[in-house]
Amino acid sequence: MKKIGVIVGSLRKESWNRKLALALIKLAPSSLNMEIVEIASLPLYNQDPDDQGHPPKEWADYRERMKKLDGFLFVTPEYNRSIPAPLKNAIDVGSRPYGKSVWSGKPAAVVSASPGAIGGFGANQHLRQTFVFLDMPCMQQPEAYISHVDQLFDDKSNIKTKEAQDFLSKYIESYAKWVDKILS
Repeated sequence: MKKIGVIVGSLRKESWNRKLALALIKLAPSSLNMEIVEIASLPLYNQDPDDQGHPPKEWADYRERMKKLDGFLFVTPEYNRSIPAPLKNAIDVGSRPYGKSVWSGKPAAVVSASPGAIGGFGANQHLRQTFVFLDMPCMQQPEAYISHVDQLFDDKSNIKTKEAQDFLSKYIESYAKWVDKILS
C-alpha cells in the first residue's frame, strides 16, 4: 500500500476542493492509503531560520511527515490564474533547505477545480511547471479540470452525478496504477 499525501490548496472551511479531495479519498483503490496533509498552520517561508539551523517547529514537523509519504495528490482552486498562496508556501517549505527537498522523485497528480468554466486550468498548469523544478514526475493523463465545482455536491457533500463520480473514479484509479508504475 502506497502512502499518498493529499494537499488541498484552499483553506476555506466549506472548500469545494476539500470536499473533492475527500471524495477522491473515498473512491481510491485499496492500493492507496490517502490522507489530507494540512497546510494552514505553516508560517510563511523565509530562508533565515533554515540558514540559522532553527526552522519553526511547524516546518520541521511538516517536512518529516512529507518525507514518509510515497506520493502526492494536489487538489486546488485557481486564484488569479495561478495557485493559492498557502499552497505555494507549503511547496516552498517542503523544498527547502536547498538539497533537502521532500518532493524529489515522488509521483504527483493535480486536480484543479473552480466554479468557473475552465476548471482552474491556470492553477493546474502552474503547479505542473513547479513539479519540473522539484523533480516530481506528474501524471499526464487523464487530466482533471473540474468546472462548475459549486454544483458538484449535494447538501451532504456527496457527488451529485454518476458522470462525475465515474470520471473521478477513473482518475484516481489511473493515479493508483501510475504511482505503482513509477515506484516499482
